[in-house]
Amino acid sequence: MALKKGDFIDERKRHPQSCGLLIKVMGGGEGFEKIVCCDHELTEDDIVAEIGHQGGRKRGALPPAVILDEKKLYPDSCGLRVMIMDGGAGFKEIRCCGHSLTVSSMRELKYGRLRGSDPQQNAPPGTA
Repeated sequence: MALKKGDFIDERKRHPQSCGLLIKVMGGGEGFEKIVCCDHELTEDDIVAEIGHQGGRKRGALPPAVILDEKKLYPDSCGLRVMIMDGGAGFKEIRCCGHSLTVSSMRELKYGRLRGSDPQQNAPPGTA
């Protein structure tokens, strides 16, 4: 099952009473197998053309706008990159190319840290 850039996967398409995980594919996806959320298996059958009603989605440990990038952990993969758009309270994993991307993948990749140099390196002389 292949995904393509721009696809939206909406858990609510087939599971309206779920947490409502909504994911946007940012790249890769040739080796996509499934997403497990709220004990549902989301596949290419859950791709939607448009984002439906946003209300009532339950957010989890994955904050909105976070990107999970398979290539960062598994350089030999197809490089699936997804953005969490909403929901996700029941998120367990994304299976792609035989690999598993989980909430711990976000921590391993240190998402949420701001880029930039050490502030002490850029401080004027005499300040600490």
